[in-house]
Amino acid sequence: MNMEFQLTEGQAEAGNAQKFPTRYVRFGAFQLDVKRQDLLKNGARLRLPGKVYQVLITLLERPGEIVTREELRARLWPSDTHVNFDANVNTTVNKLRQILGDSNEQSVYVQTTPRKGYSFISKVEFVEQPEMAEIARAEAQLSEENSSLLGEAAGSKLFAAHSAKVWFTAAVIALVVAAMLFGAAITLYSHRAF
Repeated sequence: MNMEFQLTEGQAEAGNAQKFPTRYVRFGAFQLDVKRQDLLKNGARLRLPGKVYQVLITLLERPGEIVTREELRARLWPSDTHVNFDANVNTTVNKLRQILGDSNEQSVYVQTTPRKGYSFISKVEFVEQPEMAEIARAEAQLSEENSSLLGEAAGSKLFAAHSAKVWFTAAVIALVVAAMLFGAAITLYSHRAF
């Protein structure tokens, strides 16, 4: 079920924490699970740091509208925080663009409005259910990651067993060589005594 979602100006200006009308948001090749704070691209899970996630949510709450730099600053950092807000807003938006594969020069998702702010310009769909293909890809990726980890664990056990055999063999050889040298030393010492 696709739904249109727009905040009124009063809601946007109030700065209240807004909730999406649905759990899932789709745009381009991406699907966002708002409840789990997971961003998937073609079923592959992407790492989305906290501040970057907050910028994405803020922009998705008002698709097509300009979100001012001041609104982002207020949403990301409390008023008593001492940071270079301009640089941090720029860095955070650039990280979001990098994750989305977007650029300032050829914006597909996040567009800069000079000296004002940013807009989310891609078509946004609010849906009740995740796309089944996305679920299948995410489950396949998770299964692949788990089997990879199991394979690594089995490989490390195999390596550990192989390594133990090598060390045991080396120790036996060292003992045999030491015994031979000790025997040779005793033989030489016994011949010198006479």
